[in-house]
Amino acid sequence: MPGLVVVIGRNGVGKTNLLEAIHVGSQGFSPRTRAEARLVRFGQDAARVSLSGEDRNVAVSTQVTIAARDKRVLVNGAAARGPDELRGRLATLVFLPDRLAVVKGGPLVRRAYIDRMLGRVFPAQARLPSEYSRSLAQRNEALRHVRAGTSTLEAVEPWTARVAALGTELDAVRAELVASLTPGVEAAGEVLGLAKLALAYEPRPLTESQLSERLERDVERGLTGVGPHLRDVGIAAAGRELRSFGSQGEQRVAVLALVLAEAGLSSESRGEPPLLLLDDVLSELDGQRRHALLDVLPAGGQTVITTTSTDALPAGTRNAALVVAVTPGKARAA
Repeated sequence: MPGLVVVIGRNGVGKTNLLEAIHVGSQGFSPRTRAEARLVRFGQDAARVSLSGEDRNVAVSTQVTIAARDKRVLVNGAAARGPDELRGRLATLVFLPDRLAVVKGGPLVRRAYIDRMLGRVFPAQARLPSEYSRSLAQRNEALRHVRAGTSTLEAVEPWTARVAALGTELDAVRAELVASLTPGVEAAGEVLGLAKLALAYEPRPLTESQLSERLERDVERGLTGVGPHLRDVGIAAAGRELRSFGSQGEQRVAVLALVLAEAGLSSESRGEPPLLLLDDVLSELDGQRRHALLDVLPAGGQTVITTTSTDALPAGTRNAALVVAVTPGKARAA
């Protein structure tokens, strides 16, 4: 399995930091924090990640430098327009234990996760969630001005039309994404021991009349009370809603299945699998499921898995894996 890289080391030595650095170098941001100043070592002015490799058989190198108030991204030595250009060039997906919030957290977490994925799977629609959010914020601001007596209902009308149009479009694209993910999620769940894993999201067109009917209540609250910003994505196994009735192991498998399903979609659209970064993914899988996971990793791609010991790997795969040993501040081939 030449595409498998196993990162080993004791707890707390920096295995997750290594995955984070790879993600920063390939996507331009950390999967763990949006406070980028935290990526800079204490006492230093900046942090830098440099990567080199191949993407679809073409050599590529990146360099991401993060300073207190600045970020610089280079692709093949040339300045990129920003992280968006980097993400458009390279595909990287990550599983972290704290991503269990996608299942066990509230609707806001699932909406945000699906909307970020939407931009990766449907690049042409990448700006739709933010465009809807901006229009919604403008409508809410207009509602609050009406409530305060400093504006009139006429000022709300243009934003009502905009929110209705964008909300309907966003809801439809989310539903399309969920429908595209569902076969891969179900298949991955089955292989990993979580039968009948399913996603649910039914599109609900948002009309101007719906918004107008509740205008008085929206003015009183200063908030828009209907639309895709209040929707949820259902995640269930055999009819059990996993947020409330799933074990931590089942929730973990569900998040992993989402990552694998997205990897499948990315492979189809790009013609090459994404880079997969899987942190501590083996710890709650038994031997059979560990074998199953390695069997369903995208063929021809590269996957980096962290673990405390190669003993966690199924016996038949140990000799085929590139092993990187991590000690505090160092990573080397073992």
